[in-house]
This record gives sequence, structure tokens and C-alpha cells, in this order.
Amino acid sequence: MAEIASLEEVLVLAAADADSRQYGEQIVAQREQDNNKCDKEIVNNVLNVGTKRKSDRDINGSISKCVLIASIDKTSEHVTNKGCKRKREGEDDSNKYADGYAKIVASHYNQIEEKGLDERSKSRIVYLRNFHNWIKSMLINEYLTKIKDGKKYNAPIRVHDMCCGKGGDLQKWKKGGITHLICSDIASVSLDQCKDRYTDIKNRRSKDRGGGNIYSIEYIPGDCSRMRLRKKYSDPSMKLDLVSCQFAFHYGFESLPQAECMLRNASECLQPGGYFIGTIPDAYELIARAKRNDSNTYGNNVYTVTLDFDLNKPPLFGAKYNFHLDGVVDCPEFLVHFPMLVKLAKKFGLKLIKTEKFLNLFERMKSEGRQLLGNMRSLEAYPPFDSAATLVGTDPNDYVHASKFIKTAGKNNLHIGTLSKSEWEASCKLI
Repeated sequence: MAEIASLEEVLVLAAADADSRQYGEQIVAQREQDNNKCDKEIVNNVLNVGTKRKSDRDINGSISKCVLIASIDKTSEHVTNKGCKRKREGEDDSNKYADGYAKIVASHYNQIEEKGLDERSKSRIVYLRNFHNWIKSMLINEYLTKIKDGKKYNAPIRVHDMCCGKGGDLQKWKKGGITHLICSDIASVSLDQCKDRYTDIKNRRSKDRGGGNIYSIEYIPGDCSRMRLRKKYSDPSMKLDLVSCQFAFHYGFESLPQAECMLRNASECLQPGGYFIGTIPDAYELIARAKRNDSNTYGNNVYTVTLDFDLNKPPLFGAKYNFHLDGVVDCPEFLVHFPMLVKLAKKFGLKLIKTEKFLNLFERMKSEGRQLLGNMRSLEAYPPFDSAATLVGTDPNDYVHASKFIKTAGKNNLHIGTLSKSEWEASCKLI
């Protein structure tokens, strides 16, 4: 607490710490219950696709990734001006928060080579990535629909894709019919690739008969946990309807000032009733797995996690862990202490609407999104329809759950859609 300058911040930390004890006890108890059922549940991590098509019916499992949805409170439009680019008493520009791990993270993502669809389809985790992409598609569509329902017909919709990376969601924004998009990211090379993708989408749309117009766009290179993005907007007075931060918000929990800065960037231009949506790692799941394995390092042939802190006393900020995901991620990340996140979000005018595990979102959306699920090849067919095809999983246990499911069903010609066990375990890291 000695490093925290203001009484306000001390009270926020204390309140969040108190909340966390009760919240933590509930979560640990739930995790223990989930762990006892884990082996049974993974047997049901399949989608019945029949013999002719890769479609719907049932999927179950312990996916712990979850989505965070918050909204600007209509009764409180004030947002504090603390959080970005500020110094605390006795602090100079050479302190550890000046750069932190930002350069490492930016360098990592800048060095990831852009690959075409053909190459991405050969990835060991192609179905895991497709499944997560489907989750994002359904989430984005759900909240764009809510926004449209509250507006007049053809009213403009403005969105900020915070930590946009290479622009993997550009098509989703196009399908959502938005008017203007702000793309910001710490990795300049990734942002350049995002520009190229947008140009390609725009060119192809102009060639299509009746393609119509595509949303306008602007790009902001920089660290959204250390700089005030609003100053970089083409119109700083712009009001946003939606801010989306997918698989990246946890980088801001390296320190309290960074977390505050990210939340300020997410909230200060959202108009009342606007939404902030995102996906974050499940801190309790990560720690529970380490304790269950009696080691700070665990994983499989798809992912590896190494927790770099005391498991019994994880800090509220700076709880660093190294995460490796096959061909996609290999850099430091930080646990998000959820009670603290809720407290800080409230401070910046954001009211928590809901959190939802990927599994629960799937169960809720599978009927509506069944066709998209198949179109995006979000699950792997087991056994393959083509007898010459090779399954992506290489571990002997990767498809035991699928094999048991088919055997229990008593249908020798049954094909199911699933993820390999290694992929399911990697997916369990997020909420």
C-alpha cells in the first residue's frame, strides 16, 4: 500500500481485497467441484454432426474463458481524469512502470508472421481458433443488435476495437453494419497488417455488384494502458456506442495505473447506454490448475503456463505468468483480479452487466449460430469424413472423449464435431 498515492486508491484496493476473500472462497469451492467433474464432462465435449453434415445438437464441457460486458451507467456520466500518463509522489520516469513489459509484448506480436487462410488451416490449433472466432462473432452481433434496437433506423454506430491486432474482427464489423471504426494497438506491424486487410475488404466490396459502402476507419498506434487514446481520435468529441477488447485486457493489469488507463480509454467516450465487451483469462482457474498440479508450470502439447508469483499470495496487480499457445502467443501476461476490475470499472462510470463463460455463451447461442458454427469450421469432425484425412490432435488421449461418446451412442456410422482434449484444456484458461 505504500506505493499508492491517494486515499481513494487505498480504499478501492481495500474494498476489492475484502470482496476477493468472499469471492475467492466461492470460486475455489466451485473450481473443486468442477475439477471433480472434469473427466466426466470432457466426454460430452462433442457436437453430434451425423453422417452427412457438420451441424448442431449438443455440446458440453468446462470451457472457462469468459466474456465481460459492462455498460456506461446512464445515471452517472462523469468519468474521472485519473489513470493515464500520471505520476505518483516520489516517482520519476525511470521507475518500473515507465516501460514494463510493453516492449516485449509489442515485439512478440510484431514478429508473428501474417499467414493466409491456407497456412492457418494447417495450424495445430485451427479448430480452437475458429471456435473462439465464432464466440466473438456471436458476442459482437448480440451487442450490436442491442445497440441498433435502441437507435433510430440508419443512425450511425461508432465502435472502438481496442487492441485490434491484425484486424481479425474487421469482417465482423462489416457484417454488423457499423458506421465508423477506431482501431488501436500497441504493435505497429500488426496495425499495418490491419490496414492492409481493411483495404483488401474495401476493394473487394467495391467490385461486388451492390456492395455498397463500408464503414470509415482510423488507426491509433500505441499502448492503451499508458496513453490517453481520445487525444489521438480524429474527433476527440466523438461518442462511441461500443468498445471491444478481445483477449488483451489482461495486459493492463501489470499495474494499477495501467489498469486505470485502459478502463479510462474504454469508458470516457462511450455514450450512456453504450457497451464495453471483452474476454479475459480466468485467474482462479489458472491458480487452481497450478495447485492441482503442485507446480507453477503446467500445460500440454498445445499450451504452457508458468506462474511467476506466490500461488498463496498473488498480488492484485503484476501477477505475471508466461503463456505459450502453439504458434500464436508466447509472452508475459497478467492475472485479472476480478473484484478489483469491477471496483475500478465502477470508478470510471462502467456498470457490470454480466460475465459469461464461453460454454454458457455457446449453450445460449448455439441454435442461433448453428449455421455460422459450421461455416467457420469451428469444430473438428471425428472420425473424419475423409478416411485419408489426419486429425490435428497428436496426443493418444486427444480423442478418447469423442470415441467414448460414439461408443455410448451405439451408432457406428456417427460423426461428431469436437475439439481435441489438448485444445479444450487450453480454452479453459479464459473467461
